[in-house]
Amino acid sequence: MARIGVIGGSGLYEIEGMKVKESLEIRTPFGEPSGEYTIGELSGKEVVFLPRHDKGHSISPTDINYRANIYGMKKLGVEWLISVSACGSLKEELKPQDFVIPDQFVDRTSQARRHTFFGKGIVAHIGFAHPVCKDLAKLLYEAAKYKKIKAHLGGTYVNMEGPQFSTLAESNLYRSWGMDIIGMTNMAEARLAREAEICYATLAAVTDYDCWHETEETVSVDVIIGNLRKNVENAKKILKDVVGGIEEKRTCDCKDALKFAIITDRKAISKDTKEELGIIIGKYLK
Repeated sequence: MARIGVIGGSGLYEIEGMKVKESLEIRTPFGEPSGEYTIGELSGKEVVFLPRHDKGHSISPTDINYRANIYGMKKLGVEWLISVSACGSLKEELKPQDFVIPDQFVDRTSQARRHTFFGKGIVAHIGFAHPVCKDLAKLLYEAAKYKKIKAHLGGTYVNMEGPQFSTLAESNLYRSWGMDIIGMTNMAEARLAREAEICYATLAAVTDYDCWHETEETVSVDVIIGNLRKNVENAKKILKDVVGGIEEKRTCDCKDALKFAIITDRKAISKDTKEELGIIIGKYLK
């Protein structure tokens, strides 16, 4: 049976209520993932959980090995991937303790995060106009509504570099562009999940108003942690409900994202590359 993956962000280092079966260290061609993958059962479905920053929050956003994290999920049979992330709000109506399920991303990172599996003699250009699986995003929104938790479906997540928070000028610039929320991690995950043909959606927990809001506290770790504790409890409720509602058979385009993407002549792809990327491109090399 296909599995559902959950990547836990700040404050979410385990899923309460999940019946744990085993914890695994996964080796990948791209190095070490953020930590152990926990495999268990939640709402009758097999779930794979990984804390993005490792337990204890020891890995900075820039230093996360995104390729290894997503590769490990693919290797473990994950077909749906829910990313739980803290974020700042860039709009008045997106209040702290709300959730946002964005449908777009803008990349403002500056330190060349590795966000593709391709290279080393193989080139693939996936379509990425719509970076989020609309089916999974809708399920997250419906689960939040069912639990009577305030959530907003749609919006643009601007991915800054970090680990510093925004300057006031940056915050106002992103607002002038019409951005909705700001975070430090999700763009690379979304790109890699699409290349791995995994359905991906973000459950973004609003913790603050970045630094643009004149009447609210300036963003700080203290402010974030206070709101985060409340967000995490609600996130767990949403996860439990949405996992139970995911159907085994996928009907979205995510499952065939690479079908026409690999441009390299199959004969020119090295044996080593074929082996490294076998779980991702294998079905297109037959």
